[in-house]
Amino acid sequence: MSDVTHAPQAARSPGFARFSLSALGPLAALIVLVIAGALLNDNFLSAGNITNVLARSAFIGMIAVGMTFVITSGGLDLSVGSMAAFIAGMMILAMNALVPVLGVGVPLVLAGMAVAIAVGLLAGLGNGLLITRAGIEPFIVTLGTMGIFRSLVTWIADGGTLSLDFAARQFYRPVYYDGLFGIAWPILVFALVAILGEIAMRHMRFGRYCEAIGSNEKVARYSAVNVARVQLMTYVVLGLLVGLATILYVPRLGSASGSTGLLWELEAIAAVIIGGTALKGGYGRVWGTVVGVIILSLIDNILNLADLVSPYLNGAIQGVIIVLAVVLQRGKGSAEGR
Repeated sequence: MSDVTHAPQAARSPGFARFSLSALGPLAALIVLVIAGALLNDNFLSAGNITNVLARSAFIGMIAVGMTFVITSGGLDLSVGSMAAFIAGMMILAMNALVPVLGVGVPLVLAGMAVAIAVGLLAGLGNGLLITRAGIEPFIVTLGTMGIFRSLVTWIADGGTLSLDFAARQFYRPVYYDGLFGIAWPILVFALVAILGEIAMRHMRFGRYCEAIGSNEKVARYSAVNVARVQLMTYVVLGLLVGLATILYVPRLGSASGSTGLLWELEAIAAVIIGGTALKGGYGRVWGTVVGVIILSLIDNILNLADLVSPYLNGAIQGVIIVLAVVLQRGKGSAEGR
């Protein structure tokens, strides 16, 4: 077991130098963005705008925390956006069907939440089993399920939109728009998920095992790590977090369609890479992912407030950011090798 404990420590052992170089970059970028946003628009630092940015970040943020564990263990999931659309569709169908039985109230909302969590768990489990038991590459599996999930919700909606019952939607709205001490529920849940994720990554066996597997799967097996089980759990956890994010997303619009969750997988992966998690696996940083999520949201917000580019180019900008982040990671890896 000692090898397992030391494997991630060895990966971190370039220690403070590695931490300072890779950690200060995202933090410095965040500070620069905040200053730039404040200079470009007087409303940027208003409480309303900051709350809006953080609330919109929460959905991607929760998914990105789960994605951090998947990527750290050497995996990848391209299906999370489509999965969210499918979960939202199933949740809305279930709640609409249960309105005559349960009425509009807490039991209906709880039933919808249970459906979202169950579908997310099953979707993540399905991805994980195909990867760990069938031995198919994560890229191929999740590329396939990405198409399956989005096609299913489009088919169920008959190419249109699935809308939540109006009375149920009004009752459910506070889950997104209300909060505690003036902080919206999505922000609070995201903060809790991030804290628990950081604890799991840094202080629990699960996080150490993810790093050990991503660093060297063969060595992890020799060190008595159940590689298949740990990898399966990363996809299950990610599926659960997609379900949780969907629970908080549905009351925002009260609908789901084939375009729901579009490019969420791109944003989640970008946030993970920007935050310093190694794309090839072996090293993960949940708090860095949180910074990455906020950076992406701030870029989107600044572009919209300043009207610098068309919002239709946001996906292109995120793609450029991913490429640059990977190039910087490889550059640092080459420098450390020398």
